[in-house]
Amino acid sequence: MTSAPPSLNPAQLQAVHHLDGPCLVLAGAGSGKTRVITHKIARLLQAGYAPGQIAAITFTNKAAQEMRERAKSLVGPKAAKPLVISTFHALGVRILRAEGERLGLKPQFSILDSDDVLGLLKDAGGSSDLAQARRWQWTISLWKNQGLDSEQAEREATTDDDRVAARVMKRYEERLAAYQSVDFDDLILLPHRLFHRDAEARAKWQDLLRYVLVDEYQDTNAIQYELLKALVSHPDARRRGRFTAVGDDDQSIYGWRGATIENLKRLPQDFPDLKVIPLEQNYRSTGAILRAANAVIGHNPKLFEKKLWSEFGEGEPVQLLECDGEEHEAERAVARLQALRGASSEAVAFKDFAVLYRANHQAKVFEKALRRANIPYKVSGGQSFFDRAEIRDLCAWLRLLVNNDDDPAFLRAVTTPKRGIGHQTLASLGGFASKWKTSLYEALFAESLGTAIPARAIGSLHEFGRYVNDLEYRARHTTGAEDAKALLLGWLKDIGYEQHLMDGEDSEKLAAARWGNVLDFVDWIARRCGGQIENDGGLSVETERQSVLEVAQTISVIISLAERGDEQDVVTLSTLHAAKGLEWPHVVLAGVNEGLLPFRSEDDEMTPQRLEEERRLMYVGITRARSTLAVSVLRRRKKGRDTVQGIPSRFVAEMKLHEARSKEDPREKLKALREAAAKRAAAAQAGPATSP
Repeated sequence: MTSAPPSLNPAQLQAVHHLDGPCLVLAGAGSGKTRVITHKIARLLQAGYAPGQIAAITFTNKAAQEMRERAKSLVGPKAAKPLVISTFHALGVRILRAEGERLGLKPQFSILDSDDVLGLLKDAGGSSDLAQARRWQWTISLWKNQGLDSEQAEREATTDDDRVAARVMKRYEERLAAYQSVDFDDLILLPHRLFHRDAEARAKWQDLLRYVLVDEYQDTNAIQYELLKALVSHPDARRRGRFTAVGDDDQSIYGWRGATIENLKRLPQDFPDLKVIPLEQNYRSTGAILRAANAVIGHNPKLFEKKLWSEFGEGEPVQLLECDGEEHEAERAVARLQALRGASSEAVAFKDFAVLYRANHQAKVFEKALRRANIPYKVSGGQSFFDRAEIRDLCAWLRLLVNNDDDPAFLRAVTTPKRGIGHQTLASLGGFASKWKTSLYEALFAESLGTAIPARAIGSLHEFGRYVNDLEYRARHTTGAEDAKALLLGWLKDIGYEQHLMDGEDSEKLAAARWGNVLDFVDWIARRCGGQIENDGGLSVETERQSVLEVAQTISVIISLAERGDEQDVVTLSTLHAAKGLEWPHVVLAGVNEGLLPFRSEDDEMTPQRLEEERRLMYVGITRARSTLAVSVLRRRKKGRDTVQGIPSRFVAEMKLHEARSKEDPREKLKALREAAAKRAAAAQAGPATSP
């Protein structure tokens, strides 16, 4: 049910063969958009484009990898290899590595992660308040996504908080320049700024990338649109507008992080000869599911008309589950899963099920119910263990031991915990390293460093460098879990990391939890150093010993493997945002109540724009389901420490489920399922009849 037929349908063919001007493909959920993009790549190659002249841009590394694999299977490995298939940010890195000197960046500039940025912002703002630094980070990110620098932001600031944030942004920009570093938003902003100011660079990249395809176009923000526009606005009218944007205005759900549906409105204004092609045939869901989706989204104003349909027949009606509270809702979701597995004549895997919800906190009660039923599961959309700041801190140290030239790791390690080495010293070190084309760590020991940095500061840097050298030596010669754990705990004590966590948190309980994560990580690394006695077929065998440095050398691979779970047979619990782009045979949409979906906090005003985005989120949830969909509502729900009356979401009425007689009587359904299971059990016990 999930794959498009071997041949393209008429709308897909039209999209693939339109090469002579700008094209917008309105790809409804499950309509085969990736298939259209990969076939269009093949068509462009047929039309004479060189592979390296075609760029296909998407939003996640996973989506880019899937697109590359599909393109490879269609056009062959040789043609697929030079294709520029990447995320927006990876394309930005590519441009900046090649053109960075025009902007004052050395080719090996560092890319700071979110926690590195927070550290710089606290420094730039003279504050140790993490919450304040996060607010600055969020505000500055939104400004950068609008294409603003600190001076423009200050001019546009309307509140005292914004004016303070703009001044912090200016000092933050100075530190980024001194450290030869960029943040994630700069990967789009700086190439746009380059193309805006430098006609030569713009012409070079317009010539390099002669046709651009953009996936998930509805998720672009203002600055991403401007970057796309710069790439495709060739001065030669015959080459202007050579692009295909593939997106769906009904699935625009990232307004809170800067994505703007206005970009869909701007396309026909900026490119009057735009060809709009809707893809309405769905290759995922049954008629009952699509009818509910169309009914809900029909309440939003339309930029472009589109209505999904499929050839999979009516299918099971969408079920409405009325639950007394959150615990009852989780129990009913688990019972539904067990019933569907028991009722099917074919094997139904756990990975065929998903429970989707609006907010992360809703997962907890489902986790508890699944554990009680011994059903395996994974949680998507929450924070990964390896994304925690304390784990990233330790990984930066380990990366530096393995590769002394890793400048971002150096910057994180030298400032975490703080050791009296300030940003001015690091800025001078960065300038010195850039001048002599060395890494920051190598610059530490340069004889001429005294010409750039005061003797006292050099003393602190040398002390850090000697400690790293000593730790690297010990990590190289320490093997086995027991010794590795002792080394790692000694290292954490040496650098005062536990105290660093205590000092950085207002809540002692939260600091203790973070230290617990650190100890778990130490155990995790130590176990991989081997030397433990295990029972193997009655024999006591010592596991293979590795040094701490050997384990550190493979840490990125280990983390990558630890986070994989795509092929595991487990139920998925996921936020609706994290579920976008995915699909499952059986889906439960949980907590479809006013205040949850659409989400609204005490202080929030439900503007028409916000309500429309929440409705699009509901539409995304409905269209994740292939065969069955259940929507659960709560009669009573928890709100903080209180329990309040639950009001079904307005989206439930908008689905028009009553028209399809879709409300489930749980007692009758359960009775029928039990009878069917009993009949199968009796038939299996009787076995085949035998002749005398």
